[in-house]
Amino acid sequence: METNNTFRRIVTGHNSDGKAIIVSDEIPTRTYRIGGPNGAKFHEVWNTKQTPAIIDSISKDPEENGLILGPPKQGTRIRVIDFPPEGDEIRNLTKEQAFEHFKTMSGENASKAGGNAPHPLMHKTETVDYGIVLEGELTLIVDEGETTAKAGDIIVQRGTNHAWSNRSGKICRVVFILIDGQFEENLR
Repeated sequence: METNNTFRRIVTGHNSDGKAIIVSDEIPTRTYRIGGPNGAKFHEVWNTKQTPAIIDSISKDPEENGLILGPPKQGTRIRVIDFPPEGDEIRNLTKEQAFEHFKTMSGENASKAGGNAPHPLMHKTETVDYGIVLEGELTLIVDEGETTAKAGDIIVQRGTNHAWSNRSGKICRVVFILIDGQFEENLR
C-alpha cells in the first residue's frame, strides 16, 4: 500500500553573480523502506551539518551512507515518512527485534522497548522534532498517554520517549524536521 502523492524537493542557491537560482527541482531519490516490504518508507529530503547552517552558492545533496535516525550533531534533518497501517508484525516485535529495527537507522541507542513499554517501537532521541501530518492520521504514544494527530496537525516532539502507531487502515504521510538538541542534566 503506497500513497499516490509524490512530492518535489526544490533547492535554491546562487549563481556566480550572487543571483538567486533554482539548483534542483526533483522528486527526492534517497528513499528507504524500514520494517520489510510493508514497512515505513523514509524519503530523505535534506540535512545541514551545523548551526548556524552554512549557506553557500550551490550545495549538492548532502551525502550520507544509508538511513540515519537523527540529525547530524549540531545540525538539522528534514524527511517525509509514509507510515503504513500498523499490523501484528509491529505490535508483536520483541525488544531484540525493535533494537534491530532502530539499528538499521544507526539509532540503536534510541530504542527504549521492553518491560512495560506501551509500544514495542518506543524510542528517545536528543532532538526537537517538528512533525506535520500531511495526510492520514497517526497516534503519538508517550510513556503516560497518547493522542491521534490528523492531517494539518503539528506535533512538537521534545526529546521524549515515544512511538508512532498508524491505526487508521490507510497510509499516513508526515513531514519531520529534526533539530539536534541537548538534554538538561536532569533529563539525561
